[in-house]
Amino acid sequence: MTGQLIREAFASARSGPVASIVTIIMVTGMILAVMLTTGRTVGAEQNVLGSIDSAGTRSIVIRAEDSAGVTADALNRMAGIEGIEWAGAFSSAIDSTNGINPDGTRVPVRFAYGTNLARLDINTPSPLPGELAYASQTALDQLGLIDIAGSITLTTGSNYAVAGRINVPDFLTGFEPLALVPQPNATGTEPINVIVVIAERPDLVAPVSAAVLSVLAADDPTKITVQTSAALAELRALIEGQLGSFSRGLVLALLGLTGALVAILLYGLVMMRRKDFGRRRALGATRSYIVTLLLAQTALLATAGIAIGTIGSVIALLALGDPLPGLAFTAALAILTLVTALIAALVPALVASRREPIRELRVP
Repeated sequence: MTGQLIREAFASARSGPVASIVTIIMVTGMILAVMLTTGRTVGAEQNVLGSIDSAGTRSIVIRAEDSAGVTADALNRMAGIEGIEWAGAFSSAIDSTNGINPDGTRVPVRFAYGTNLARLDINTPSPLPGELAYASQTALDQLGLIDIAGSITLTTGSNYAVAGRINVPDFLTGFEPLALVPQPNATGTEPINVIVVIAERPDLVAPVSAAVLSVLAADDPTKITVQTSAALAELRALIEGQLGSFSRGLVLALLGLTGALVAILLYGLVMMRRKDFGRRRALGATRSYIVTLLLAQTALLATAGIAIGTIGSVIALLALGDPLPGLAFTAALAILTLVTALIAALVPALVASRREPIRELRVP
């Protein structure tokens, strides 16, 4: 039954080529208009928000003076806070030099605490816990350890073999040149001077910052300063709200216009083919069948227009070098367009289904 209905809907669409072509053109034009305006805006919005959502804009940097009394066990208390993507703690900086060149350039070294240091390309578990150092490319260049072979000597006299290069994420670029000595077996009593926390989302920066401060257990909270990207989180919300409002308004307007045009076109088609629908009713076609037939015909034409419009708009955006709006937006637009066309066709379909066979067949 379904296959027969589709075949009949296709034949009905072919029997009225002008109306069918106009319907396809209207749907195609609607898709092109939305994709080349709102779609382009959404693509640009996604690029902007993607930049704002980078880890560097979700970072919370807490600095504690030596007298603040913050220790490494703060990380254990922070483990119960929801909304934290990554956290690490660092000691105060200690100068170091190349192990074989004590008069060389000095590079600050920090002891690092945390369970997810692998994000920095630090080997975990460490083959020699607490005895290996890792450095960024900038630090290695200044130390003269370009081949990552050698050791560093701290001004305290401690010596550490350099085991690898650190992949410095954007939220740690402010600490360059960066050299770290991981402390996987820390007791929790070690003093720390810097805690870096990355929130899962920009809107969580403020609440996560407050929660982290509440579990630091500092001896002197006045010796603690917090640097967050809360302003960027607010900017993100503002950008998303303004662009989203504009995009929704334009899409709704175009959908409404397209729906109205489809309804008018199909109503005219029904009036021109009323004798045909009268014959169908006289031959036993039910009202529901007539409605379903017209909706199926509309769905076929709308699908063709959606496909042509989507392919054409993607080609145009790529040719213009504009960002694509993404699969989710494109699929949502296609579904909304199809639903709009079907809703617009519903009234003409109901009108066609209520034509009286005898009355229509008497029309000359």
